[in-house]
Amino acid sequence: MRSLRPLLPIRNALVRARIAWWNRFWGMDIHPTARISFKAHLDKTYPVGIHIGEYTTVTFGVAILAHDMARSFRADTRIGKNCFIGAHSVILPGVTVGDGSIVAAGAVVNRDVPPGSIVAGNPAKVIKEGIETVRYGILAEKYHEAKAAADEVKARKASGGR
Repeated sequence: MRSLRPLLPIRNALVRARIAWWNRFWGMDIHPTARISFKAHLDKTYPVGIHIGEYTTVTFGVAILAHDMARSFRADTRIGKNCFIGAHSVILPGVTVGDGSIVAAGAVVNRDVPPGSIVAGNPAKVIKEGIETVRYGILAEKYHEAKAAADEVKARKASGGR
């Protein structure tokens, strides 16, 4: 079976072009290194209120809002750097997600999220604090475990073992 890996550069170019489009024509503030799913929904009623930091991942089905029509309310919604926003989460207007935070899938975030924490639920509540993430919101401890395992496999292959 053939791999789709050769198409990855095309997908990445489309993602970068989409972020440039949002920044230039919609007035959003999205760092070029952010990864945003093609299925994510960013508020276009008040687009200048959307701010997404560097090396942040926004997964499919996420809605990031910067307005509330029922209350005639507009506010800046900020997502820090190295964050991960899980599938089908909703980030309500005026919320700030701190640097290095993780929002679990399906969470409805209606209050600020402190830096270095994991939130989940409806409404979202802090379930763990003091976490450390690396790029794209990956937990640092899991990243280092995976890297050590990959290095071990490389070393075994280099020595001729299986």
